[in-house]
Amino acid sequence: MLSPILNSVTSMHCPSCGSENPEGMKFCGACATPLKNICAKCGFENPPGFKFCGQCGAPLTGTTPATATTEHKSPEAERRHLTVMFCDLVGSTSLAHQLDPEELREVVRHYQEVCAEAINRFEGTIAQYLGDGILAYFGYPRAHEDEARRAVRAGLEILTNMQQLNARLQREIGVNLAIRVGIHTGLVVVGEMGTPHKREQLALGKTPNLAARLQGLADPNTVVISAATHRLVQGFFACQSLGPHKLKGIPLPLEVFKVLHETEGQSRFEATLTQGLTPLIGKQKEVEVLLQHWRQTQQGRLHITLLKGEAGIGKSRLLRTFKDRLGEAPHLWLESQCLPYYQNSALYPVIDLFQRLLAFHREESCESKTGKLEKLLAQYDFPAAEAMPLFSDLLCVPRGECQGGPRLNPQRQKQKTLEAVLQLFLKMAQQQPVVFVVEDLHWADASTLELLDLLVSQQPAAPLLALLITRPEFSPAWETRSEINRLALNRLTPEQIEMMVGQITGGRALPESMLRQIVHKTDGVPLFVEELTKMVLESGLLHEVNGDYELAGPLAPLAIPATLQDSLMARLDRLAPVKEIAQVGAAIGREFSYELIQAVANLPEDMLQDGLAQLVEAELLYPKNIPANGTIYVFKHALIQDTAYESLLKSTRQQYHLRIAEVLKDRFTETILTQPELLAQHYTEAGIKETAVVYWEMAGRRAIEHSANVEAINHLAKGLELLQALPENVQRHERELELLTYLGVATTAIKGYADPEVEKVYTRARELCQHVERTPRLSSAMLGLWKGALIRSDLQRAHELAQECMRLTANKKDPELRLTAHIMLGAVLLYRGEIISAHEYLTEAVRLYNPLEHHSEAFDYGEDPGVVGLVYLAFAAWILGYPDQALKHSDDALALAKKLDHPFTLALALNLTAWINELRQEINIVLERGETLIALAEEQGFSFWRACGLIQKGSALFELGRQKEGIALVNKGMTALHASGAMIGHAGGLAQRALAYGKIGRVEEGLQMADEAIAVIKNGVERQLEAENYRIKGELLLMQRPPDEQQAEACFTHALEVARRQQAKSWELRVAMSLSRFWMKQGKHAEARALLAEVYNWFAEGFETADLREAKALLEALILRLLQEPGRP
Repeated sequence: MLSPILNSVTSMHCPSCGSENPEGMKFCGACATPLKNICAKCGFENPPGFKFCGQCGAPLTGTTPATATTEHKSPEAERRHLTVMFCDLVGSTSLAHQLDPEELREVVRHYQEVCAEAINRFEGTIAQYLGDGILAYFGYPRAHEDEARRAVRAGLEILTNMQQLNARLQREIGVNLAIRVGIHTGLVVVGEMGTPHKREQLALGKTPNLAARLQGLADPNTVVISAATHRLVQGFFACQSLGPHKLKGIPLPLEVFKVLHETEGQSRFEATLTQGLTPLIGKQKEVEVLLQHWRQTQQGRLHITLLKGEAGIGKSRLLRTFKDRLGEAPHLWLESQCLPYYQNSALYPVIDLFQRLLAFHREESCESKTGKLEKLLAQYDFPAAEAMPLFSDLLCVPRGECQGGPRLNPQRQKQKTLEAVLQLFLKMAQQQPVVFVVEDLHWADASTLELLDLLVSQQPAAPLLALLITRPEFSPAWETRSEINRLALNRLTPEQIEMMVGQITGGRALPESMLRQIVHKTDGVPLFVEELTKMVLESGLLHEVNGDYELAGPLAPLAIPATLQDSLMARLDRLAPVKEIAQVGAAIGREFSYELIQAVANLPEDMLQDGLAQLVEAELLYPKNIPANGTIYVFKHALIQDTAYESLLKSTRQQYHLRIAEVLKDRFTETILTQPELLAQHYTEAGIKETAVVYWEMAGRRAIEHSANVEAINHLAKGLELLQALPENVQRHERELELLTYLGVATTAIKGYADPEVEKVYTRARELCQHVERTPRLSSAMLGLWKGALIRSDLQRAHELAQECMRLTANKKDPELRLTAHIMLGAVLLYRGEIISAHEYLTEAVRLYNPLEHHSEAFDYGEDPGVVGLVYLAFAAWILGYPDQALKHSDDALALAKKLDHPFTLALALNLTAWINELRQEINIVLERGETLIALAEEQGFSFWRACGLIQKGSALFELGRQKEGIALVNKGMTALHASGAMIGHAGGLAQRALAYGKIGRVEEGLQMADEAIAVIKNGVERQLEAENYRIKGELLLMQRPPDEQQAEACFTHALEVARRQQAKSWELRVAMSLSRFWMKQGKHAEARALLAEVYNWFAEGFETADLREAKALLEALILRLLQEPGRP
């Protein structure tokens, strides 16, 4: 069940003493510290007394408990991505000997104040004062988008401010302090620790320890950072690598960097310019819109464009592309940016813009700065007398003697300054068109917003294009005015995501499974795509093979890139009092119904609805109304869901998952039948392994029943993995046997009968049968092993398994085992050339089959046994000379397969019944079956049956006159079969191709294939085709130039002997026709007629088949020849 947060009222947390204060308080009741008034919607810190947010207009108090939120202190621990700073005095021991304790106390207190001021300025939290050391967190209790940068900036500011403190201490007591700062970023568990008398918010894990160790490596008065932190601040700060260092208690050396100073780049986008840009994808239309606005600006018109898009959607990248497209056209580019920690610094973006425009630097004299400012104003004919004092004050440049005059009151000074700034922009535009950019307007200070209000209200006629860039949650009052051009950026499509990934990987393809994860988790946000792809490339999960990437091992769910952790957590922390609703929702899944979260959360309805409404308003969730299911809530980004979920302690996650599973089982009972995998997942995450295994098995079987074999394999593998953690006993063996039974079926469907994984599964299942008295599962295991042996052409092994299974039927009265044994033995005898015995066993198998009793075996064994028995019986009947019976069995098999609604059985039936049609030379039917099989196999992912379909289609095309295309398909299919380990049918396939090659004049190649086929048969494989293979070789020998008649006749004679020995009348008929034609050319008409007539007259059916029609025509020709011989009456 949920922690108390969801049932508690909102309190306001004092950042100074940690006390909780009732909602609406302006000062802490324990220490009188002013309490921050932070907007729950946009995170803006409002002045005390505001009832509505000055940034977005949202109510701050009174409407709901959650809207009065300020800093949030979680009463239980969380998993967080935190940046930790450790700051320490150098030489504190000698300082203690040098100073009186009272003086030392004052020195340390001043040092702590300097540190606290910088840490608080960048909204870090001092966790502990450890003697003369200070431990600070950036990212807790409230995260921001740039915690690592804040920490480093705070560290540099501490060093700067310590110089001022040292000057005073040197002057007063002759002391000069030195400090060291270490910073590291990583995962922690953070929360309240201690006893009831003393409690602290502490972060545990290796991250705080590493920060402390790093501090020890720093030179006095320097900041050192870890490689993890450096990756997050690269481009924002100039750093020097200190190389890898071995730290105490850390197994591997870590690279360490010294921070030198801050760089000019302040936005994430500017920082990434040093690392190269990914080409803009999917935003060409938006670029053209901006260029159209620019062309109108060049004609002297003011254009104000409000560009909106969520974080990471590509606003800055679009802006950069637009700037590049302006090229050499005359223009002045004025770019400013609002930053979150300057939201209360008046006109900060404007000040920063002018400082960069004037090229001010840190050590520059006031005289130099004044000169630059005067030169700028003169360049644009701007009246200096009034403007110089205003701009000097704005830029903190001391006024010169010539800038006298009375000081204005603050309000008048601000108004005049805003007017002067706007007029200067317009003066600049008179000389050349100006592009004035304000990025991240959602972080603008109030004065900057007033400047933009002034621009919008005055609408001056000037060639100025104002590009104001913000996130969707910020809506200025003038947004809906007709003069404002609004442009919204949309997410990338899956195809565009794949294009972007390809750009990042340099054209190297990622594994399909990994690409799917990237598409799913990034939701079309370009920044997410870029960072997740880069993380994957640097993760060691891939290695390059033939110019593409392949997985180096199993693919686990992709983690959240460190570069995104802070920004994602910040979005959740802005809604701290209702964050737990998001966390519960995240535990349920990417989407959840109102009904379900209401049952799980167990909150008052108004509180839950209000919390969900806030999450929707903050665009963390979006609702979908489904008529049959009510409201469904969906996380806007998969990474937001991941962040909410991963912030939970593992123990809390387990509690949530157990609660969800129990609610689903007891109140949403249809889930058991329709989504057992959902219950399985929640019980797995709850640590209830035995119950989870039961549901994984149910999920696997249900997936197989719906031909979702890949999903079935995943479900069953998870169940087997969980089993390993359970005690080894009979119950565990029984459960494992059930899972393996279904896993064998699903793996066979995807990888084919002969795949080593299939063999491994059924071998283990057979071993377990020795410990568990489960005859049906023994039958399944034996059948699985038998099919693998048969398909690999290991007929000796297949025969042994079939005989063993048949022996078991004598001791066990099991009708399923008896049916299985007859099919196994009948089929293997067929391939061994023992056609009569095979026919007997298969006839009995068909008799034993009962559709009502045995249909379920299709899901347990992989195929319906009735269909298997019928198709093998059809083959045996055809060989024995019963082509019409064969056709009936074949048609019955196909009809049954279609009726059963079991795709794998249907695939088997389409392939094996096509054999019968091919033997009957019904080529159009073979083509239709082959094409149908290919389509079914591709739809269902049956690689084995797809290869068979290619062979069937190719054979038919060859016979229909499309020889080249047909041979190519047959070769492709055979190659695919052999790659899967399947060798059964190899001899038949070789003979078939051999004859085809002979017909197109490639006789020698055909003879080589025929010899290879005969070699296979001599090893005891596919004896049922021995007569036909020798006959085909004989035909090829006669195609030679000159023909080898002696060897051809020998092949025909041997084929005839084999056919008669096997009582294979259909093969005997074909051999008799070949030999009769040969003798006919030699003038042995009587011998030929006698040979052919004997076998032809045996037949009692099938006279409409091609073979018998051909035999009849040949007999008639022989009779005519006999009548034409000299001496005949």
